[in-house]
Amino acid sequence: MAVNWGYSPKVQRFIPLGDFPADRYLVIARQAIENLGWKLSHLSGSGIIAYTGISLQSYSEEVSITIKSNFAIFKSECIGVQLLFNDYGKNDLNLEKFFHEFEYIEFHFKDSWEARLADFHEYIASQDDSYLDRAPLITKDKIKNVLYLCYPQRNYWVTPLLVNLCLLYFLVMVAGAAVFFSQGAAQPAELVEKLTDFYLKFGANSRDKVLSGELWRLISGMFMHFSLAHLFFNMYALVYIGLMIENKLGPAAFAAVYLLSGICGSILSVYTHHVGIMVGASGAIMGMFGAFLALLISNAFEKSANKALLISTVILVTYMLLNGLATKGVDNAAHFGGIVSGFVTGYLLFNARLFGVRVAMVYRAALSLFLVAGLFVLVYLSSPRYQMKEYAKLKAEFNQNDSDFYQVYNLSVTMSRSEQLELVRRYGIGMSERNLKITREMKQLVLTGRDKLDLGYRKQVAEKEYRAAMLMYKDIKSGKSIHKTEIQDLVNGLNQLKIELAGKLRDMEH
Repeated sequence: MAVNWGYSPKVQRFIPLGDFPADRYLVIARQAIENLGWKLSHLSGSGIIAYTGISLQSYSEEVSITIKSNFAIFKSECIGVQLLFNDYGKNDLNLEKFFHEFEYIEFHFKDSWEARLADFHEYIASQDDSYLDRAPLITKDKIKNVLYLCYPQRNYWVTPLLVNLCLLYFLVMVAGAAVFFSQGAAQPAELVEKLTDFYLKFGANSRDKVLSGELWRLISGMFMHFSLAHLFFNMYALVYIGLMIENKLGPAAFAAVYLLSGICGSILSVYTHHVGIMVGASGAIMGMFGAFLALLISNAFEKSANKALLISTVILVTYMLLNGLATKGVDNAAHFGGIVSGFVTGYLLFNARLFGVRVAMVYRAALSLFLVAGLFVLVYLSSPRYQMKEYAKLKAEFNQNDSDFYQVYNLSVTMSRSEQLELVRRYGIGMSERNLKITREMKQLVLTGRDKLDLGYRKQVAEKEYRAAMLMYKDIKSGKSIHKTEIQDLVNGLNQLKIELAGKLRDMEH
């Protein structure tokens, strides 16, 4: 049993019929499919389609037999995106099971052909012989090699256009990076800031930028990717979903769902990400999976095909969402925003009847735009304008003062009392007073939860340092070590506070 690899793992065999009648072949094939427990989806004079059940190795496979030029073309192809790009041998197993059953049935049908053929021809007389050209996986057959994935063709031209735009954008960014970083090597401490600046120049999504009016970033960020692997896996999923539903939605609706769901994902990213940049097509791609689910509950495919596709898609989408939640650095807000908005817009644009009333496409499209605009207005009005840059500036000043405060530990018995008092007054009392003033300024800013936590600890640090400095000053002035124990406790408390803060900030990141 061979393992088949590829974008859409499958096996295909051409069986010459010779003098064997095509109708007899299909009669046997139908019975073999029924005996194996596969769900019959379509039967006509041109061929047959069925779907296997769900297994641990594969979501399901579409099994088809097409009659062409005195050949029976058997194909078993996986439904859904396969992990590790292989079928775990399931398609070859389907082939083996089918032909084993075929031989058994052919032997037992030898004395009852007349009645069976009559029933077969009566049945196919009422069937749509052209359905095989519209089957769910038929568009994939046009993909001869990887280059065809980027080549626009009938019922598949918006998807390759989007893929090509993402590829082109990535190449432009690679060229831009070569120029941008050739201007001077960034120090490790500056690298994150320089990378952020680079992505922002190319249109990355950013909370501050979008809320300041740069709305175009909601779209430009959808065509950017951090790495070749990031680009590859997103394009892999986009091609799969495009092959499945572009021919059902139509090019205009497909493009609209992609852009609108991508924008919704970007909007929710703006709402949930207080800092940093967001790039990638995953929000829009999850939107297309949401639209796929909308098509499936709208019975866009034949009944048996619809069921197999629905089960495989629900499993796949659940896996992608859970994997995103379990993986650090994944923009889950974009994923959830994309899939929900894609489902809604996909349903609106595909179904001509809403709540039993026929609604023109122009009104359904307008409603989709209205919902997306409404989401943006809601996010815009409910999103605090966090003053993170102002806080960071004050924090840097606080840190410098805190560093200077520790000059008080340079006290020496060789110093005169006036020199000791001056040292404590200047570095101990002076720096801690400045930091108390800074914490009051910080409190006036609009802060994120993380910065509020940070401020709470800084306020305690400044208060303890001020208290310790004042006690040191009193002891030096009096010439007695009355407060030595209390000062030591305050110093120990300062160290404990800083350890606690570091731990809580790490917990917030996870």
